[in-house]
Amino acid sequence: MKPFTVHRGRVAPLARVNVDTDQIIPKQFLKRIEKTGFGQFLFYDWRFDGGGRKKDFVLDDPRYAGASILVAGKNFGCGSSREHAVWALGDFGFRAVISSSFADIFANNSTKNGFLTIRLSEEETAEVMRRAVARADYHLTIDLPQSEARDDQGFRAKFPIDEFVRHCLVNGWDDIGLTLQHESEIAAYEAAHPLPAALQLRGR
Repeated sequence: MKPFTVHRGRVAPLARVNVDTDQIIPKQFLKRIEKTGFGQFLFYDWRFDGGGRKKDFVLDDPRYAGASILVAGKNFGCGSSREHAVWALGDFGFRAVISSSFADIFANNSTKNGFLTIRLSEEETAEVMRRAVARADYHLTIDLPQSEARDDQGFRAKFPIDEFVRHCLVNGWDDIGLTLQHESEIAAYEAAHPLPAALQLRGR
């Protein structure tokens, strides 16, 4: 997966709390077997009416076109456990979401897909939201090695993150990538412990 080190991007404000995964990516779009293509369905029920016509939704506001950082209310990503929610956010173009709290499963799924969840205080989150609403083309810099979010107007906030999670994100390692860091040791172990002949034949 793509490493996350320092990212600067436009911020889109989603002033809603308890945004659950069914709102992020509705269940009727979960039949796809690829990880890509979900971005077009992000927040579908909020963006489109029953006839597929666009509603007045923040992500379709030209001021937030190309936004790569989302700021939202508390308890983001609650509801059912669906990795598709993270895929949809990433496929739409987001690299990170800021909130004062996240559902644990959503945060864990995000980590496995190189997507950063940034937990700030309610006051700090509200300030980022206020600036994103008030200023056209509002940008933040997310500095993962320093665990810091900052802008060019004096806002600066530290965010907590598990050191192991940060290590994996900075290096772009998902579970497979992390395992492959030990490829030589795995190969050495397999060479020293060959499969029994019966299992070797079964695998052919």
